[in-house]
Amino acid sequence: MDKITEILEFVKEFTGADNVTEESDIETEIGCYGDDFDELIEKYSKKFNVDVSSYLWYFHTGEEASFNIGSIFSKPPNELVKRIPVTPKMLLEFSEKGKWDIKYPMHKIPKIRYDMIINQIIFIGIIIWGIYYWFFK
Repeated sequence: MDKITEILEFVKEFTGADNVTEESDIETEIGCYGDDFDELIEKYSKKFNVDVSSYLWYFHTGEEASFNIGSIFSKPPNELVKRIPVTPKMLLEFSEKGKWDIKYPMHKIPKIRYDMIINQIIFIGIIIWGIYYWFFK
């Protein structure tokens, strides 16, 4: 089996998708998103011996969190950059080089995730309100 066929089979098996081609956008066309996308890249790196230390998730996929009210006030990393699609053809090229080889554009991501801090404050507030309501109503 040639390597592109092996990669296509790997992506099909991992995602459960049938229509995977060399040019398929793994996130938008195949539907592999968020944590699943990151897990695919992690397993791909082990199976095909690819150094993914330079991989920046936020250029390729978003977060799975459905509760991100904090993003109203502070955008998550994936919304601060232009998305770069990943295809099986790219995965083939990286496997031949032995490393994740995308030259990311200059960008600045805040070191502190204010959107997550806001979400945590809201969550703690809901818990405190629930406890207060439960015991003092």
